[in-house]
Amino acid sequence: MADGVAGSDARELATEILRLLAENGETVAAAESLTGGLVAAALTDVPGSSKAFRGGVVAYATELKAELLGVDSDMLEDHGPVYAPVAAAMAEGVRKLLGATVGVATTGVAGPDPADGFAPGTVHIAVSLAEDTVVRTMALTGNRDEVRRLTVERVLGLTLGRLREEKT
Repeated sequence: MADGVAGSDARELATEILRLLAENGETVAAAESLTGGLVAAALTDVPGSSKAFRGGVVAYATELKAELLGVDSDMLEDHGPVYAPVAAAMAEGVRKLLGATVGVATTGVAGPDPADGFAPGTVHIAVSLAEDTVVRTMALTGNRDEVRRLTVERVLGLTLGRLREEKT
């Protein structure tokens, strides 16, 4: 990407994800908080991505997670946006909202300062398919750009892994 946030690993993962989805007539959509559109950018950086990428929602403000993606507002009030079930709800919400086969989501704290009582690098990612949603929680290290780059790579890696599981 032009800003250097996502590297060649993200491009390779995105290329393979889009290839698998297009082969099967499937699609992906992204719901992003801490990555601010970088997952969508990594996917659309691939030529021909329009065959499988439906779109994305950057819900940086907490209330938008509820208003746009259907995340339970009580859960957001009780736990805040840096919470694994919020990532799951975001992935499920964007999948349904944009009519995609696969929904992916990122939420967490990129830094440099703690937020909502969580240290920088606290990240939750999720991948939602019709039959289930998988969430991973990570403690990433690095500066803000590194945390965001690693988050993009991790959510794309999780997505690719889920797609490969579906094929077996």
